[in-house]
Amino acid sequence: MVAAAFIGPGTVTTATLAGARFGYALLWALTFSIVATLVLQEMAARLGLVTGVGLGEAVRRRFTSGPGRAVAVGLVLAAIAFGNAAYETGNLAGAGLGAASVFGSAPRTWASLAGVLAAVLLWTGSYRVLERLLVALVVLMSVAFLATAAVVGPPLLELLKGAFVPRVPESAGLIMAVGLIGTTVVPYNLFLHASAVREKWEGEADLPEARGDLAVSIVLGGIVSMAVVVTSAALPSGRIESAADMAVQLEPLLGTWARLFFGTGLLAAGLTSAITAPLAAAYATAGALGWPRDLRDPRLRTVWIVVLGTGVLFTAAGVRPVPAILFAQVANGVLLPAVAAFLLLAVNDGRWMGRRVNGPVANVVGGIVVLVALALGVRAVALALQLSG
Repeated sequence: MVAAAFIGPGTVTTATLAGARFGYALLWALTFSIVATLVLQEMAARLGLVTGVGLGEAVRRRFTSGPGRAVAVGLVLAAIAFGNAAYETGNLAGAGLGAASVFGSAPRTWASLAGVLAAVLLWTGSYRVLERLLVALVVLMSVAFLATAAVVGPPLLELLKGAFVPRVPESAGLIMAVGLIGTTVVPYNLFLHASAVREKWEGEADLPEARGDLAVSIVLGGIVSMAVVVTSAALPSGRIESAADMAVQLEPLLGTWARLFFGTGLLAAGLTSAITAPLAAAYATAGALGWPRDLRDPRLRTVWIVVLGTGVLFTAAGVRPVPAILFAQVANGVLLPAVAAFLLLAVNDGRWMGRRVNGPVANVVGGIVVLVALALGVRAVALALQLSG
């Protein structure tokens, strides 16, 4: 679920733009993202399995005083609502790009239809079967990118340098680096995973199996993201405004089928993420406000309808798809430090975590992740304000 959620249209679009504009220079952002995702998602899984509650509820329980709880809950709700609304716009825009590439017509029309389909699936609860199909399509697209990266044959030394030597080639590269982090270390995934982990495993005894599952899925997802950067780095310079433009990177492997294949994969990725983002928002809000985690509850339905509806409105209004997708990733990268800090507080609470409370190493690594994400986010916001002024 974690890998399927972050290998969405935002990952494909942001990684494509990063590779096309900066070559291998920003691969280090994905290396950091893989490590950060492993650390944070393990904490989220441990929290859910040990306590049986999600991150939103854990934050609410952590702060017992009235003012402290109000501030904490308010920040969580603001972060998840803003981040998921931005993310949903990117998800639907990506689905619209993919469908337009395959079937023609305007991307905004397909984006609106994708929103309606996601709403129907969330309302009925029958989305699980379709989600498995969509994940299979995303995996198929991922295999194509990995194979294409092998065909491109990037220089090994440049690849290693880009992956392990942090550098920002120019001012715009910083915003792109934050976008790459935001598309991999997805804040809403922390809420979703902590709540949904009990659906697959029963409790603390299953923690080793959950950790192994996480390691495989996250590392594979990160490698796929790197493959997208590598393949797009081989693209001729030019603007990328549509799925057809991005499909060029698949032509070494698929030839004239590239556009159809890429569009189908992007549509599948967008639909999958368009379902998981509102779902995570509903779970997070339920935990923060003490509501039951029942998707049939009218209050939870209101939450996901608002998030999904916001995405539909922005895409229907004609927001340009590629900038919308990139903005969603940057927004999530900026929100990440706050959500990660709340998670650190929750897994350090010995009253609930018992012997599974964070150790010194986990706290140091988690603290580094928060500080690096905070520094990048602050610099990106300052730069964006400077450029807009």
